[in-house]
Amino acid sequence: MPTAFEQTLTAIDALHAQDPRDTTFTDGQSVPQELAYAQRMSTWLEQIHDHPSELLRLAVRAQHLQRWQVPRDHYPEGRIGYLTWRRDQSAQAGDTTAALMKQAGYSTEEAQRVASMIRKQGLGRDPEVQALEDCACLVFLENYFADFTRKVEHGQMVRIIQKTWRKMSPQAHTLALEMPMSPTSAALVEEALAAG
Repeated sequence: MPTAFEQTLTAIDALHAQDPRDTTFTDGQSVPQELAYAQRMSTWLEQIHDHPSELLRLAVRAQHLQRWQVPRDHYPEGRIGYLTWRRDQSAQAGDTTAALMKQAGYSTEEAQRVASMIRKQGLGRDPEVQALEDCACLVFLENYFADFTRKVEHGQMVRIIQKTWRKMSPQAHTLALEMPMSPTSAALVEEALAAG
């Protein structure tokens, strides 16, 4: 009989697998985009936390749950539209994850705790929320940053790096600086940190 954790993780990944968009890896394997993202989040959690709790592991895995169902282009352009979209997306991911957890046998308090982590409530004060944020920043820098730099104006990109850096813990800073990057990406990070 699977544990409540195993049941919830399987249910989360089944929803991730419904993402109609694919990510193709260097080995040619194609995986639904949000499932790939979730797996990357879990991989980083193993590197930044020696003994993550079950609840943190679920929150990290579900951070972008069904994000494709809350399209960014349904919200206004600009910072306020972006922040509103992000808030709505994390609320939806948190509520869905909490429902899956309760179906698997977790208590309401445990389910609410995971939903609050996914919403990043307590960032800067709560070590588990900080761990989730560190994973998200490291996944961005490792997998999406280079592509982002080709789409976003230089000055704005510098500001994005600075904002990302401010959200990260010292441990995540160290891991980010050890990450292999293209010369262009590395130069951007260096410029942002020197100016920041």
